[in-house]
Amino acid sequence: MTLEVFWIFLRLGLTSFGGPVAHIGYFRSEFVARRRWLDEEAYAGIVGFCQFLPGPASSQVAMALGQMRAGAAGLVAAFIGFTLPSALLMALFAFCLTGDLANAPWVHGLKLAAVAVVAQALWSMARALTPDLLRLGFAVVAAGLALWLPGEIGQLAAIALGAALGFALLKPQPVTAMHIAAPRHAAPLLALFFVLLVALPLLARLNHGFALFDAFYRTGALVFGGGHVVLPLLQHAVVAPGWIGNAPFLAGYGAAQAMPGPLFSFAAYLGAAMGGWWTAALCLLAIYLPSLLLVAGGWPLWRAVAHRAGLRAALAGINAAVVGLLAAALWSPVITGAVFGWTDGAIALAALFLLMVPKTPSWAVVGFGAVAATLVARISGA
Repeated sequence: MTLEVFWIFLRLGLTSFGGPVAHIGYFRSEFVARRRWLDEEAYAGIVGFCQFLPGPASSQVAMALGQMRAGAAGLVAAFIGFTLPSALLMALFAFCLTGDLANAPWVHGLKLAAVAVVAQALWSMARALTPDLLRLGFAVVAAGLALWLPGEIGQLAAIALGAALGFALLKPQPVTAMHIAAPRHAAPLLALFFVLLVALPLLARLNHGFALFDAFYRTGALVFGGGHVVLPLLQHAVVAPGWIGNAPFLAGYGAAQAMPGPLFSFAAYLGAAMGGWWTAALCLLAIYLPSLLLVAGGWPLWRAVAHRAGLRAALAGINAAVVGLLAAALWSPVITGAVFGWTDGAIALAALFLLMVPKTPSWAVVGFGAVAATLVARISGA
């Protein structure tokens, strides 16, 4: 069964374009409608559980489905199969992006495409997660906090405030608790998640390898809202200390939009750009390790508390705060690091139009950004 899980998720990792929401749709078609591994209610429960966790929700759904099918080995097989294609492609892109190529006009076009992709993600998430004025207010406050206190302090403060406001002011309808069989050794896995969160910052003082692992582990452990929300955390983790420049950071983020599979494979690009294949593997493992531990060990806790209205209210407040964090990230570093004139703004707006009106696939929009920036550069240089 483990090999079955690996091959199915490898195929999905090669063909699942469109981001986390699309991935969840692909999984439903494959495992609910086609293979009938589980029914609609059970699948919705897995998705709800994974959306509650920090980290990449679609990758966590893949892990949970693999675990349901083939235990712990299935969880690992699903993770490797779904992540491997995009991780390899992103690492190869990092090796190609050297010297004069890093300053090529088409690379700048990738950054402009990233502006459109993040703007579309912000619009979609705002519609889903801030459906009323109260939660829209939470988002505005969170954006203000993130811009006022750049880095992790502002982001964590925004998430904590969102949870507190949601718990105090929101009244969601309670739901029936999930009934999912608990994996063995759940408590040690959850304990290891928290031990690493505390111990790694201390180990980071020893050498650069521990510092890298700590930065990516904390990002995977603390990011709520999935793929696009990882942008501000990673930008602070690797650009602020000077491990990588903001221009190649945004170029890689733009390229990630054209890849199938999970956006968190961006970690492989960053690792490859900073140190090669081993660093790419280190950063990729570090950013996904929190999810592996939480999915494997978190189901008993979820089954016990998922039905409680107070917890769901706090989660709704966190989701609204995540919208604010993404809005702050859209301004800085995405727009400020990519749009330097009216032609840049026009390309970014055209890319956004393509994403939102004719629903052009994100990989095609990334190609449009690269071609448009190259044409503009040739015309202006003529």
